[in-house]
Amino acid sequence: MSAVPEFEFAAAAACRDARVDNCPQVAMNVPGVVALRVVTMTADQWTTLTDAVKAGEFDLSA
Repeated sequence: MSAVPEFEFAAAAACRDARVDNCPQVAMNVPGVVALRVVTMTADQWTTLTDAVKAGEFDLSA
């Protein structure tokens, strides 16, 4: 049985404010794997995530 990788999750920059809670997080530190930790979110939080993706914040080619 192989070990479960240790993911290093990060939230979108807009979610890093201490007053914001319950944001989705992405880990890209394991080669060949993109892990998404999703929690219940509002429509505004979904917009924050999709805006961050569109802006290239989680761009694998960067």
